[in-house]
Amino acid sequence: QVQLVESGGGLVQAGGSLRLSCAASGRTFNIYAMGWFRQAPGKEREFVAAIRRSGGNTFYADSLKGRFTISRDNAKNTVYLQMNSLKPEDTAAYYCAATRGAALSRPGNYDYWGQGAQVTVSS
Repeated sequence: QVQLVESGGGLVQAGGSLRLSCAASGRTFNIYAMGWFRQAPGKEREFVAAIRRSGGNTFYADSLKGRFTISRDNAKNTVYLQMNSLKPEDTAAYYCAATRGAALSRPGNYDYWGQGAQVTVSS
């Protein structure tokens, strides 16, 4: 089993940056692909980014390409989400998740989830 804990959320002005971290427990972190999702109030959870086990392949929601960057450090059992040029519409709870599956943009494909980190972008 994997436990995931997000950190790094907070309040930022539009145009600013934040970096989210997701620390995983256990010694099997590198067998999981990792994803970031977000959910705004009243909306469905949506895919943000994902990264394969080795970190060699990354995937992004089309609308976020160029502003968000996902990375991982398997030695530290941690995955990151660097968010730049933030907009008020990026305001949401951000969740990291782990999967051994292949369909990385689908929330239902993930086995483990963190508790979420709130990101609020003021205009």
